[in-house]
Amino acid sequence: MEAIAEAARELVAKRDAWLNPPDANPEELKRRTLTNLYNARPSWLAEAHRKLDAAVFAAYGWPLTLTDAEVLERLLALNHKRAAASQE
Repeated sequence: MEAIAEAARELVAKRDAWLNPPDANPEELKRRTLTNLYNARPSWLAEAHRKLDAAVFAAYGWPLTLTDAEVLERLLALNHKRAAASQE
């Protein structure tokens, strides 16, 4: 959990620094939106997300090579398992 928390804190700090740089003028700040950031997808952002993904995958004990479909299948299976356990 600590690895996930640390990766998430790092991601948020980097995004916040990009969204609100101390020397930015009001016009520049208007252009600095999360949508514009994620559309541009700079390498530092991709790397921060990669670290967060790796921490989450490690917490689940999953390999990093899973496809999006495999991740969704595993999450659905976990959801069904937990739902069944809560009915007992």
